Amino acid sequence: MQQLKDTHTLGERNRERLERIADVATRWIGSTASLVVHTLLFIIAFLLPLLHIVSFDKMLLVLTTIVSLEAIYLAIFIQMSVNKNSKDIEEIQEDVEEIQEDIEEIQEDVEEMQEDVEEIQEDVEEIQEDVEEIQEDVEELQEELDDEAEGDTLSAATQLPEPQNANDKITQIQELIIRLQQEVELLKSGKS
Repeated sequence: MQQLKDTHTLGERNRERLERIADVATRWIGSTASLVVHTLLFIIAFLLPLLHIVSFDKMLLVLTTIVSLEAIYLAIFIQMSVNKNSKDIEEIQEDVEEIQEDIEEIQEDVEEMQEDVEEIQEDVEEIQEDVEEIQEDVEELQEELDDEAEGDTLSAATQLPEPQNANDKITQIQELIIRLQQEVELLKSGKS
């Protein structure tokens, strides 16, 4: 089992090493330095027969063989780079799709929150309307009590406890209304 694991690890290291070599080779071949080196090698190759160091046929045979082998290896290295880049692109595409799904979920959450805020706003408006109605009712009650207090002919001793008690209740209701209005304003300001 350990030997199989070691073999797998060795194979993985070799594959990674070959991929690095392919990346370096394709980067170098596409560089200005590669253009200069190849140009110099071709000039030297064609100078060798002119200087009578090697025959022209032998030079062409060697040059053709070298260029053919280079083309084969370049094709392999380029294909390895393309395969690696394709794999990277697929992984990036999967990541982009996941991000798009996350964005869609966030957008749905935002829409739900917006609906909740609108519902809360409607509830606050309804509460405010209710508070205004209660305040109007309290004001009407106050006016009625004031009218009754003026119109009654009962003695001062019998009149005082009830209107005073009613006035206290009205005052308490008014204070409650003021507190409710303040809470409604707080809710409105917290919402914006």
